Amino acid sequence: MKFFFVAATAAVLLPIYGVGASGQVGTPATPRVGAPTTTPLGPPAPELRSVPLSRREGPLPQSLTLQQALEEAEARAPAVIAGRARVEAAQARIRQAGFRSNPELSLEVENFAGTGELSGFRGTETTLAVNQRLDLGGRRRSRVAAAEAELAAEQLRLSIARADLARSVREQFARAVSARERLRIAAQNEQWARDLASIAVTLVEEGREPPLRALRARSAAAQAGAELQAAQAEEAAARGTLAGLFGVTEPPTVVAGSEIDLTPQTFDPERSLEVRLAEAERLRAEAEVDREVSASRLDPAVGLGVRHVRQSGDVALVGGVSMPIPIFDRNQGGIAAARANVRAAEANLVNARASARVRGRNAITNLEAAQARAEALADAAVPEAAEALRLAQISYREGRASLLELLDAQEALRAVETALVEARLAQALATAELGRSSAQ
Repeated sequence: MKFFFVAATAAVLLPIYGVGASGQVGTPATPRVGAPTTTPLGPPAPELRSVPLSRREGPLPQSLTLQQALEEAEARAPAVIAGRARVEAAQARIRQAGFRSNPELSLEVENFAGTGELSGFRGTETTLAVNQRLDLGGRRRSRVAAAEAELAAEQLRLSIARADLARSVREQFARAVSARERLRIAAQNEQWARDLASIAVTLVEEGREPPLRALRARSAAAQAGAELQAAQAEEAAARGTLAGLFGVTEPPTVVAGSEIDLTPQTFDPERSLEVRLAEAERLRAEAEVDREVSASRLDPAVGLGVRHVRQSGDVALVGGVSMPIPIFDRNQGGIAAARANVRAAEANLVNARASARVRGRNAITNLEAAQARAEALADAAVPEAAEALRLAQISYREGRASLLELLDAQEALRAVETALVEARLAQALATAELGRSSAQ
């Protein structure tokens, strides 16, 4: 009789757990990431390049190009690694959202330790049952839809982190290149000043220049030396700041490449990452409303079991249905809060669109101004200042120009070359900002 009771219980329970003919136990409604059970919400997320979850270790290349800097940042930056982990967490939440609620196994023992015929365990009735809550209100579907919307938003946040990182690398690389060029100009100017001071001392000793000229030349050489030291410190600091973007302390020995990245960008404010993220957040908020509404719906629970009567040895099936009564809690507050979040997300979307347009227009204006200034300096100002210095050097050697005139010509060339470096830096920074605004 005991064997019959166990066999009957198994006949009831095994179909519920999905045991097939092969004896394998199935898990009902196990979702797979990449095969959603509902239509995905939100704008298409950008294609994600493979990023390792562990950071690249070790020193940076001694000679670092812009392309290498971008690749190193992608592999080393903690912000990208963290963003990738958040995407994987969102994918795991989709899997979790797709599971049905677990069945409940209950065991009831009745009619024992009583009086008369029910004394001891002679009249015992034992019931083994399984209860399963049914998802008639669409809770699982709404959970999966909300999790998919959150995944789309996390993927866009990861793309934003990558775009921000790329902009920072481009900007700091441009500053390092500019610092390197200013160091070159300072070294050249310091060499000229030292040579000129030596010549001035010789001319004073020969009586061809007054002592004041030698003093002026030595003062100019000392000033050029101080400017060279400042340029060296600035260049080292720029390389150190660049290395800090990768999470390392040892900077590269030199930044390679003579040109700053000036790749043209096409700007579409409606496709900017911030606008797409705001749209994804709005759709996620709408999915949250659906989830809160589904939480207020009634989901009955059904049960099926086997009862064994000890006195007669008989076995029978038992069944039941239970349902909550929504008298007090109908999730009113949760639904109201979710709808308020939709209104907030819609306002954020409007703001994101306006900000994207303004940001893009400002970047284009700054880029055009920087390009015009750099072209004017490179095409006219620098060549003219270089020619003026060449003529001043010839005139000084021939005795037709004074030392002060030669020093003024050298200073003019140094100033205009420095202005060109600054203009090209502004051009690179504006290009990096436009590239960030155009990132999709």
